[in-house]
Amino acid sequence: MQIRRASLPVDSDSVWAILEPTIRAGETYTLPRDMSREDALDYWFAPGHEVFVAEEDSNILGTYFLQSNQQGGGSPVANCGYVTAPWATSRGVARAMCAHSLDRARERSFTAMQFNFTVLCHERQCDSAVIRFEFSASMICFPWNRPFSMKISPVCRPPITTPAR
Repeated sequence: MQIRRASLPVDSDSVWAILEPTIRAGETYTLPRDMSREDALDYWFAPGHEVFVAEEDSNILGTYFLQSNQQGGGSPVANCGYVTAPWATSRGVARAMCAHSLDRARERSFTAMQFNFTVLCHERQCDSAVIRFEFSASMICFPWNRPFSMKISPVCRPPITTPAR
């Protein structure tokens, strides 16, 4: 798998194919579920976002952007947005993009990386979701050879139901 800088005109169809299901699901990004293709690509490729794609055999399997987490005093802290294609999960794509983003953040002289996690599950799935989430978090707790701690506070909600018509 190769991770390379994304090109908006060349990679836009593939990136949109990865972003669209995530946006429509509305579970991890606070973006409008009906966001248009153009608006989604404008968001992902926004000024200040350095965008990359994970590619294998000319197929894009995931994408991420690297940005400064805040302006001013928060600007030395990096932040990323990651999305793996639904058809490419459990293949190490997210892990590879995360490792690449940490290396790239160091190259850009960021002093830390802030990770934001979303855990949303049905009540009966909470125990197993928390175990997977804690394992995922432990894979990325190695930035800059400093002690690193993370507070994990999963929030479980009952299933969302659609009102009867």
